[in-house]
Amino acid sequence: MTKKTIKNLKICTVLFIVLVITGLWIGMLISYKFNFCNRYITPDEDRLYVENFEGLTRTRYDFKSNKGQRLAGYMYNIGNDEKKGIVVFAHGFSGGGHNRYTDIINYFAKNGYSVFAYDATGNDESEGFGKDQVVGGLPQGVIDLDYAISFVENSGNFEKLPIVLFGHSWGGFSVSSVTAYHPEVKAVAEVAGFNDSPGMFVAGGKKIAGNLVLFFVPFYRIFEACKYGKYATASGVKGFSATDAKVMIIHSMDDATVPPEYGYKIYYRKFKDNPRFTFVPNEDRGHTGLLRSNELPDEDLFKRILAMYDSAVKE
Repeated sequence: MTKKTIKNLKICTVLFIVLVITGLWIGMLISYKFNFCNRYITPDEDRLYVENFEGLTRTRYDFKSNKGQRLAGYMYNIGNDEKKGIVVFAHGFSGGGHNRYTDIINYFAKNGYSVFAYDATGNDESEGFGKDQVVGGLPQGVIDLDYAISFVENSGNFEKLPIVLFGHSWGGFSVSSVTAYHPEVKAVAEVAGFNDSPGMFVAGGKKIAGNLVLFFVPFYRIFEACKYGKYATASGVKGFSATDAKVMIIHSMDDATVPPEYGYKIYYRKFKDNPRFTFVPNEDRGHTGLLRSNELPDEDLFKRILAMYDSAVKE
């Protein structure tokens, strides 16, 4: 083989590697934009109105998140009695904001808590990024919750009460991860959540590209590191390891949206012997069926969550 041939082979190899890397990078960016650069509005058929819940009132409090975008938040209450604490409520991804959870908010309000719920960036009444006012990515949920908790604690609008968290799906990831920045939180109820952003990218990508999605993960991590800084590495494991909060992890083993190996099973392996943790596995409740039974908040589940909150705020 001549020197010229060897040189040409080296050039071709380098070009091939560059083309592969460029293709993977572009493919990741397209996938990221398709999945996360959207705006979400709660469909009318899923929206639950405060007027339909006896005695439930709410007051609006707008606050700013990381890039100055305005987020719409509401403090919910029933009656004027002294409250046990404040539940900060984080909603799921792609279905719109917090209004589809008003029945659950009402449950906590009926049982002695104020509830601060908000629409995350790019959802319902809140501002988003760019001309289309989009979400931007999964770590944005952790950021918004971080700012929401700080607003509740520091704005001067509310009593200094113990903070507990509730989150479903994307909100489950957010309430789990945010405790790394707010170790003062007393208790966390995480329903159908995932551990970290790259893991959820893999979970969704495998449905389309199988294990080929794994080639995109390093580029995904680099992109989010540039976009989100410290929040890019946010994870439930990190959050739970940084706090003494009581934690309840609820998940259905048939969840196809967030498979348990990307959340519940990670937490179980890490924290199963930790007395702060309660694990509530289900077999056939899917991703959203965990929350309700016969279209009402699941009484058995929410009694357990309430008991955990009550115990935590008294300590």
